[in-house]
Amino acid sequence: MTTQNLLDSLAAEIIEHHVCSELADGATQLVMGDGNPDADIVFIGEAPGKNEDEQGKPFVGASGRFLNEMLAAAGMQRKDVYITNIVKYRPPNNRDPLPGEKREFWPYLMRQLEIIKPKVVITLGRHSGSAFIPELQISRDHGHARKVQYHDSEFLVMPLYHPAAALYNGSMRQVLIDDFLTVPATIAAFETNA
Repeated sequence: MTTQNLLDSLAAEIIEHHVCSELADGATQLVMGDGNPDADIVFIGEAPGKNEDEQGKPFVGASGRFLNEMLAAAGMQRKDVYITNIVKYRPPNNRDPLPGEKREFWPYLMRQLEIIKPKVVITLGRHSGSAFIPELQISRDHGHARKVQYHDSEFLVMPLYHPAAALYNGSMRQVLIDDFLTVPATIAAFETNA
């Protein structure tokens, strides 16, 4: 069974088990993820927005365009990485995902990561970052990778600001790009020490 087949089965299971059924009822579709299912880098945002809900892919709006720019600056494309969210359904009116919604989707996100087996997980924003690093302060911790243990799996997690931060505050743009450009060296250092 291919990695994509396993991810498709996981998506079917989320639907079958009515995970976050209230969110599902208000959403157009499940937004599981997009990109290379065998990627070394997985990006994790918080939840789909309106464009994502309509197209069934994460990060396809303005934040997604900036994410594509950052990938290009690092010599990558979307097809080189995998992009997902903690919560896989759009919250009403694009509100932040609730703690209970994140908790309900967490085991499925972990299984998604166990299937893909990335070398590094890049969290985009405080919601996804604090799910992996509970004491996270994004202003202090952005761009600093650390190992995170979950059951039998260990992930190298690098928290970054959400791309939307740069859309609201132009001075954040370069911070995000600079952090992003350190990713290849971070992976190389992790592999050397592994």
